[in-house]
Amino acid sequence: MKSTSNYLMENEEEILRLETKTDLKILHQQARWAGLQPGMRVADIGCGSGITTHALFHTIQPDGQAVGVDMSEVRIAHAERTYATRGLTFVRRNVLEPLTDLGEFDFIWVRFFLEYHRSRAFEIVQNLAAITKPGGILCLIDLDYNCLSHFSLPERLASALHGIISKLETEADFDPRVGIKLYSFLYDLNFEHIDVTMRPHHLIYGDLKAADAFNWTKKVEVAGRGSGYAFAEYSGGFQEFAEEFRSFFSNPRRFTYTPLIACRGRRPVEKYLL
Repeated sequence: MKSTSNYLMENEEEILRLETKTDLKILHQQARWAGLQPGMRVADIGCGSGITTHALFHTIQPDGQAVGVDMSEVRIAHAERTYATRGLTFVRRNVLEPLTDLGEFDFIWVRFFLEYHRSRAFEIVQNLAAITKPGGILCLIDLDYNCLSHFSLPERLASALHGIISKLETEADFDPRVGIKLYSFLYDLNFEHIDVTMRPHHLIYGDLKAADAFNWTKKVEVAGRGSGYAFAEYSGGFQEFAEEFRSFFSNPRRFTYTPLIACRGRRPVEKYLL
């Protein structure tokens, strides 16, 4: 496989983070809304540890097939060991390139992947549209204003968080506003019967749940430290920032939310894609 871009959240506990933060009940609700049906051939793009592909696979039984696709050798190996079975396979591919060798799919699922590819998000969706069967469904799910909605942040903590995200946008190709763009991607590709729904994803108040504490601590440790932001607001640099964030985030008075936008559409049967 050709070389790929670095994954922003790469760390030795990433498989654990991905599995800890995945709410299978919500995932099933999203998949049913998107039109997932038994018997479909499904691709899960950016499948990570494979937990989402496994959940989708059970939703399309009997007779459905699912393929999890990811760039990470480590996570694909984990997915194969943990979840692979007859009709459920995992492949390592550079998802930034065309995937025509995988054939066509009745349903393509792209959840929390495009946010890591700001400059190439539309190109990725265009490539995925090409392997969606005529009449098939392409479902895009991602966040808007990611990691930035908290009340009430100390002024210097708010400044540092915005500075980190700005650095990640320009230097790591991260897109905190990709959710708002999803509809236009399908519209510009002439998809039909496009529908959109929005709900809270992160909705955190009161006592902090262990899964949220672990997820956000890893976000700060990995993305925050790796962003290249100087943390000029803090004489103690990143460590002081991280300690203040943990103190703020563990306070039950804190209120945090992130909108999740889900967009689905069908590839035209007779029209040509751009």
